[in-house]
Amino acid sequence: MIKILANDGIDTKGKQMLETAGFQISTEHIPQPELVSQISGFDVILVRSATKITREIIDAGNLKAIGRAGVGVDNIDVAHAKERGIPVYNTPSASSISVAELVFAHLFGLCRKIQITNRVMPMEGDSRFKELKNLASTGIELKGKTLGIIGIGRIGQEVAKIAIGCGMKVLGYDPFVNKVALNVTFHPDLDLPEITIKLKTISKEEVLRDSDFVTLHIPGGSEPVIGLKEFSIMKAGAGLINCARGGVIDEKALLEAIENGHIAFAGLDVFEKEPPVYLDILKHDHVSLSPHIGASTKEAQERIGIELASKIIDHFQ
Repeated sequence: MIKILANDGIDTKGKQMLETAGFQISTEHIPQPELVSQISGFDVILVRSATKITREIIDAGNLKAIGRAGVGVDNIDVAHAKERGIPVYNTPSASSISVAELVFAHLFGLCRKIQITNRVMPMEGDSRFKELKNLASTGIELKGKTLGIIGIGRIGQEVAKIAIGCGMKVLGYDPFVNKVALNVTFHPDLDLPEITIKLKTISKEEVLRDSDFVTLHIPGGSEPVIGLKEFSIMKAGAGLINCARGGVIDEKALLEAIENGHIAFAGLDVFEKEPPVYLDILKHDHVSLSPHIGASTKEAQERIGIELASKIIDHFQ
């Protein structure tokens, strides 16, 4: 019997699919330091972002497949898995809508200064109500503004669709994509046909220079993609959203850009280190925060579980 370790959990429907197909699945979390000694008892390991599948773990086991419940696979040594002949599966499309909606949760809140009023009102809302009202009354609308998208893959395209629905202009940059066709659908009760909007990508510098807000949808790497140089190119008073990967933004450079007034605000779902260690970012009034929950909706987790289970079942069949 094939034994599967879902070390970071798996949605109930995905688990049921695997069990129905005859697999034995464990959802008991094994701490990272103990995986090397315990991985040999499993044929497959499924992870989210918390568990890292290193060369040492791969070499210590007899894995037949590795699954990542999410888009990126930067927490898996994919190259070494390939050397060992172990396929790595991910779920590139299942969480796109959830991440895109979180981008706008941050953006809407920041534009109306809700990240400040939510912090202050529970303790001082009675004594500082008029002051907070005056502060939050200087918010701005999204309609008519320009949203720059760095990385126009599946998630970036979902972000673009929402932006268009908000009446925004969209600019996109992607080193691997020249143009995309955005298929925009509506609620079935509206009985409206799907429409296709064509979007040509431009240079990263143009996106940074001409956007009122910039959102990142790119994989992590060894160096930040947005640092002091990129902040200097951005419009004065622009906003920045990162619901992609920790480390793609230089957090100290971001704080400097916010404190000198060049960047108005930032929304962060991911951080250079998790849990975050750069507390000045967490405490800043002009930063909206969430604890790496981009794909963590009920709908996305169900889709992820089903997609990943299907891929594992197909692999062994």
